[in-house]
Amino acid sequence: MIIKLLAVAAGGSVGAALRYIVYIFFERQHTSVFPWATLMVNLLGAFLIGFLWGYFDRYFVTSGIRLLIFVGLLGSFTTFSTYAFDVLSLFRDGEFTMVVVYLLGSNIIGIGLAFLGFYLTRVF
Repeated sequence: MIIKLLAVAAGGSVGAALRYIVYIFFERQHTSVFPWATLMVNLLGAFLIGFLWGYFDRYFVTSGIRLLIFVGLLGSFTTFSTYAFDVLSLFRDGEFTMVVVYLLGSNIIGIGLAFLGFYLTRVF
């Protein structure tokens, strides 16, 4: 258990640092208010989740390395990769109804809750 926790922590620290580097790069390149850095890390993370999962299915990779990369590194690098991982897992397992429920629930309810939280700070 401790080894797995350390793997996630190690990956997380690297992923967070990489995210900050990407943020600084895009902050210097773009002056618009569009969140380019977040979009780029989320798209790259989603691609890497799919690519690495496919690669790891073909070649043996330990569960510790998978935790380090998927949960730690990509989980902290992006705000989207774990979500993409969950959707891919459900899809791969043939849980198509659950994919739709998860997609709609995460997007509609999640964004709705963000608005609700913001609204509540204005009311109270």
